[in-house]
Order: sequence, then structure tokens, then C-alpha cells
Amino acid sequence: MIKKLLAPVQAWILLQGKCVGCGKKLSLGHKIEREDNSQKVICSCGRTFIFDKRNGKYRRADFSEVKS
Repeated sequence: MIKKLLAPVQAWILLQGKCVGCGKKLSLGHKIEREDNSQKVICSCGRTFIFDKRNGKYRRADFSEVKS
């Protein structure tokens, strides 16, 4: 039930380009280029996000994307 309440709020925060954990701008995070025209962004708090350059949006990284 809590996930249903938090998911829209987290989606709104990501649309603004901010970390859902600490609120810092993801553009300031450590960026690692990937082969699929995207970037792996690691925030200073340790959360990992994927920035898709095609549509210009951030999303939370899957577990398999965090490890690689």
C-alpha cells in the first residue's frame, strides 16, 4: 500500500531531475556513459539512476544495471 502512495511522488521528483533520496539535482551526479545511448548516474547519496538521452528522462536503475 505504501508503494502505491510513494510511486507517484517519486515519479514527479524524477521528472524534475532530482534524486528521490536526497533531493539533489541528478545533473551534478557522477555520470558513466553506456552503449545504449544512455548514462548511468550515481548520486552523492549512493542511489543509481539511468538517464535516457532519447527522451531526456531519468529512471531508477534495475538491480542488474547497478551491478554493471
